Amino acid sequence: MGYGNSLGTPSLGNMQSLAVDTQSLGALKLQAGKNSPEAIKETAKQFESLFMRELVKSMREATMKSGMLDNPGSDLGTDLLDQQLAVSMSGQPGGLSDLIAQQLTRQMGITAEPGTDAATPTRPQTLGSATPSTAPRATASDATLPPVKIKRTPTESQASFVRQHSDVASKVEKATGIPASFMLGQAGHETGWGRAQIKTKGGGNSFNLFGIKAGASWTGKVAEVTTTEYVNGVAKKQVAKFRAYDSYEDSFKDYARLISESPRYAKARAQTGSAQAFASGLQKAGYATDPEYAAKLSRAINTTLHLRRLQV
Repeated sequence: MGYGNSLGTPSLGNMQSLAVDTQSLGALKLQAGKNSPEAIKETAKQFESLFMRELVKSMREATMKSGMLDNPGSDLGTDLLDQQLAVSMSGQPGGLSDLIAQQLTRQMGITAEPGTDAATPTRPQTLGSATPSTAPRATASDATLPPVKIKRTPTESQASFVRQHSDVASKVEKATGIPASFMLGQAGHETGWGRAQIKTKGGGNSFNLFGIKAGASWTGKVAEVTTTEYVNGVAKKQVAKFRAYDSYEDSFKDYARLISESPRYAKARAQTGSAQAFASGLQKAGYATDPEYAAKLSRAINTTLHLRRLQV
């Protein structure tokens, strides 16, 4: 789908189609980079359209076909219909596009005119018992990542954990590009959603949410605890040293630095477009010895992603 004769000068007011290829997405990035509230609003709408199209596509795939009238022509017609349906469902007041626009506005440091969607949310964004100031702050990655399926309804302890750490995770995502939901999901998995955090010798909080061990190069504080490691597939108890921080924010920053700078996790870092691929990359790189780590982490990330999307 094109946007006119030139990618640099498409008319935002006439964008009624859906960005479905690299060229069109490039045009959206160019428009968003113009620091215009109108451009940001249209970009957010297009991202919502992409999300809605994937959602409708998943629903189609889950529906059994009769096989009698199915052919390439009917598949094309259905695809075009779904595309237009996604466009028509996007850009509604209080929808996902408003949330994406708000996030883009904050990240780009733009002060929109009073009353515009990019600057003023149409309603408080809450989740469960959260208030607007404590609700999870979704980021652009929450909208652009593929739809997720969860087998169990998230618990209040999981929702509370996500609310507690969402602001810091979103801040670190902005600085590093690692999706906040990925970090929150991994922190939740490593700590039992906050119930099993690593303590220091005196019983204090190590603020280590990611189970990062203190190797020979670590010069900061440490916490020694008994942990379960898998040796040749067999679980064994061992005493290990873990890094200790002064705050949860330091923990998030150190984790992001480890994933971003260590060659060991380069492949995982390149797979942030998929929770499953990212989790598999971490396991293959040896982040944890649990043979089921990738599957468990994927479920935790999907739970976090689901919780952050609920606030829309």
